[in-house]
Formats: sequence, structure tokens, C-alpha cells
Amino acid sequence: MQPSDIPAAPPTTLRTPRPATPSQKLRPPPPPPPGSAPAVHAAALARLNDAAPGDAEATLLVCCDSRRWARRLVAHRPYPDLESLLAAADEASYDLTPDDLDEALAGETVSPRPLVGARGPGTLAAHTALRAAHAEYERRFRHAFVICLDDFRDCEQLNVVLTAIHDRLGNEPEEERAIAADELRRIARGRLARLAASRA
Repeated sequence: MQPSDIPAAPPTTLRTPRPATPSQKLRPPPPPPPGSAPAVHAAALARLNDAAPGDAEATLLVCCDSRRWARRLVAHRPYPDLESLLAAADEASYDLTPDDLDEALAGETVSPRPLVGARGPGTLAAHTALRAAHAEYERRFRHAFVICLDDFRDCEQLNVVLTAIHDRLGNEPEEERAIAADELRRIARGRLARLAASRA
């Protein structure tokens, strides 16, 4: 789930937030209509490849809030295509140190909000249960609950999150950190793909 896709959880920020312009905190826009994606990917990648290091880093931090992760992707430019960028992002994600992971998790939101598409009878009770589960998760693991929801329809997300957070509450801390790290990797991939599909 992308931090903004996660109802509760990517933060009682564990670090002092870096100053950021409003544009740096905006989620990447939705992908363009079918058929125009390759050209848009090329244009967006060209902007990322050509951006000044500081600007490129700020853009990438929207996808994963680890400075080391973002700087590694900046250092390996240029990227000839989206697949190369995603592969580099995966490699950087796998190499996150414990401190890097703490930083990335601290960048995810902890403010509960209704999930898009979660409506209908029982929804209010489900969101109440979800807020309680998030609070218990953060008490137990000391970081935000993160889950990638890119493969689920809007109407499925609430149940998916409720089930996942209850299941993962039973994990040992080190096991849960490994799961959270992989969810962050998947979230970052989705955000990068949407970034590459941006016309802005």
C-alpha cells in the first residue's frame, strides 16, 4: 500500500521531517490512457535523467523516503527505460540498512483515513476496527503499517488491509520488519511507475 494508500499507519514521525515544497509531497498522477504510455514514460524518464541531482533526489523521495535509496538511484542515471529504473529501485531497496529502513518507514503516514472505494454497510465499523488495529500495530512494532495495494481493486482494499494487519500483528518484530521492507519496495515500484507515467 502506498503510504497515502494506507488508511492508517506511510507516521508519528520518528525523525525530524526535512523541509519540502508542496509539490514534493503530491502523489504522482494516475497513468495516461492506454497507447500513450510509452511516449510519456520516455518523457518522464528524460526529465528524471536530466534533472539536477537535488531535484531528482526530491522527486524520488516521494516514492521512498530513504535518502540513501534516492541518492543511489540518482547516481545510477541515466535510465534508458522504465524497466531499468525499476530494477535499480529494487536493488537499492534490497540494500537498505536498518537505519535506512527506519527512515523510510518514518516517511509513511500514520493518519488513519478511509480507503478509496470503501463504502457501504459495515464500513464505519470496519474503519473503527482498522484504526484500533493500526494503533496496536504501531505500539507493538514502533513504525507505520505499510502494505502495497496496487494489485487490488478499490472495493477490495479495506478487507485486504484489515486481514493483513491482523495477520501481521502475530509476527515477531524481525520477521515483520522484513515484510515491511518488501512492502515498501513494492510501494516504491508502484510510485515510480506512476511517476514515469506523469505528463507533468
